[in-house]
Amino acid sequence: MINQLTLGVGIKDEATFANYYPGKNALLIEELKRSAQGYGERVIYFCGAGGEGCTHLLQACCHEANRHKLSAVYIPLASLIEYSPSVLDGLETLNLICIDDLHLIAGRPNWEEAFFHAYNRMHDVGAKLIVTANVMPKALGLRLPDLVSRLTWGVVFQLQFLSDEEKLIVLMMRAERRGLTLSEEVGKFILNHCPRHMSTLFAALEALDKASLAAQRKLTIPFVKTVLLI
Repeated sequence: MINQLTLGVGIKDEATFANYYPGKNALLIEELKRSAQGYGERVIYFCGAGGEGCTHLLQACCHEANRHKLSAVYIPLASLIEYSPSVLDGLETLNLICIDDLHLIAGRPNWEEAFFHAYNRMHDVGAKLIVTANVMPKALGLRLPDLVSRLTWGVVFQLQFLSDEEKLIVLMMRAERRGLTLSEEVGKFILNHCPRHMSTLFAALEALDKASLAAQRKLTIPFVKTVLLI
């Protein structure tokens, strides 16, 4: 059986549903949880720009499946696309398969065909499949029309961006869980001076956490400027 160790791919401990602010994505979150728990839709496809939480949600699905004693795997195509598509072999033996960045297989005939056959095997045995990409299925540029149609057999979502106000809420929530005190003023300063992808903001917060611990300093605007060089 394929598992995380076989693929050499790990999932982050903090990538859970509890650590994700849903915003306008409540319906998507509910569908993901249902599938990860072993019921609900057999195929879920959702898309969003990089840094907006697709990877977090896929890994959260794996955590949720494991919590319910179900087998799950996270497949990050960005890390595996240069290898043989044989990494897809045997996935149908698992309860849940989460595949990230499907757009990367477009224009690669061997990968498209391998995924097409893997999809069919998963569907035949009733395994749950959750897929992310950066665009909707018809815009992927896949050469196999049958593969495009199969990706729409389940439900398809567009991940809705968080507003700046919601990003501030998420940043402060994440800081609190790290044991940091992040004031609204400092949070707004970070938002106004860093790229606003959540992954970038979380990386900034991690850097501030380490620096704050090392210097025994509170998060003030002058300190943030020093650490983030802004």
